[in-house]
Amino acid sequence: MEHNTQHNIISDSMIDAAENIRKVEIADAKAIVDIYNYYVENTAISFETEPLTVNEMAERIKDISSKFPYFVYEKDGKILGYCYAHQWKERAAYSKTLETTIYIDKDATRQGLGRIMVKLLIDLCRNEGYRALIACITQGNEASIKMHESLGFKQVSEFKEVGFKLDTWLDVVDLELLL
Repeated sequence: MEHNTQHNIISDSMIDAAENIRKVEIADAKAIVDIYNYYVENTAISFETEPLTVNEMAERIKDISSKFPYFVYEKDGKILGYCYAHQWKERAAYSKTLETTIYIDKDATRQGLGRIMVKLLIDLCRNEGYRALIACITQGNEASIKMHESLGFKQVSEFKEVGFKLDTWLDVVDLELLL
């Protein structure tokens, strides 16, 4: 499947305009895995059940950032969050639809960082010619649902009891934004 790599050009100019946001680097893997593993180990926000290693996260960063927008929010030398888009489904007809991912350090939530990052992601994806963004969110993660809705995402599906984690059956909602 062919991917638009123009984001390397567009994101430089757009990200420069957003204070504290920069393109991800492989060296960010440790900080990113620390943020992510908190959610893996302590919440139902991520459906993974085992923490990742730094090397596993570095491979994911390398794979995703080579094809799609991927950036971090860094303040005073500390990464407080990361955001990226990746292919929603692998069939060719889905090539213009991406799934969004956003994680914020547990100690930096509710400060508007997620909204800033997802807004930039929307702009980058729109400028690259993508048609739709999908946010797959665990039902009950009201902060994420409300933030996405405030940016124009609309709930388009609800899947009942499709995940099992922390001794609980979990529902998932998909929110879509047409670009």
